[in-house]
Amino acid sequence: MDNFKKFLWGIAFIVVGIIIGINAFDLAEINIFFDGWWTLFIIIPNLIELFNRNKSNRFGNFIWLIIGVILLLATRDVITYDILSRMFIPFIFVAIGLSIIFNNLIKDKVSEKIRASSKDGLDSIVATFAEQKINMDDEEFKGANVESIFGSVVLDLRKAKLDKEAVIKASAIFGGIEVIVPSNTNIKVKSTPIFGGVSNKISNSETNKQTIYVEVFCLFGGMDIK
Repeated sequence: MDNFKKFLWGIAFIVVGIIIGINAFDLAEINIFFDGWWTLFIIIPNLIELFNRNKSNRFGNFIWLIIGVILLLATRDVITYDILSRMFIPFIFVAIGLSIIFNNLIKDKVSEKIRASSKDGLDSIVATFAEQKINMDDEEFKGANVESIFGSVVLDLRKAKLDKEAVIKASAIFGGIEVIVPSNTNIKVKSTPIFGGVSNKISNSETNKQTIYVEVFCLFGGMDIK
């Protein structure tokens, strides 16, 4: 967690503490359980995550922030639940389209590495309504195209022969992908999460010998890197 994100969480807890203290000493009556108070559990975490410098993609947090604000407005009778129900399906499709377009327009080092490696061809790993467990023990690994559609893929690279750089282009659609890497590996991720996400448990270090560039699209699915 970067320092600014810690600062924002600290401010949030201080504000709540001050409000509780004011109520406890009868200095004022501030009702923290107002209509729609529960939407703050959507709004505040996603608002803070927008300032997370270590996060590869913030578009998902932005979408959830909008959802939280809309729900708050509905509970406060600013907009009706009838309008909210009519907006829901169109909003989901617009959000998905914007997320895909927005991420494709971003040109970064991960995208460049993926495009360069794709020209030479990548190994294909696909699990559709199935499960795939791939161990690359003592095998050379330069990159792979991994797709999980209503299935799961486990890719174990701990004993693979890795070059200084390798790439993984992945899609998790109503499915899950797990990638296990050697301890001396850096991970660079670019993700497009739509009601899904990427969990990267690897801590990058300048002393690590190799780097794996990961570009992943998650639609009601997820990827776990550890």
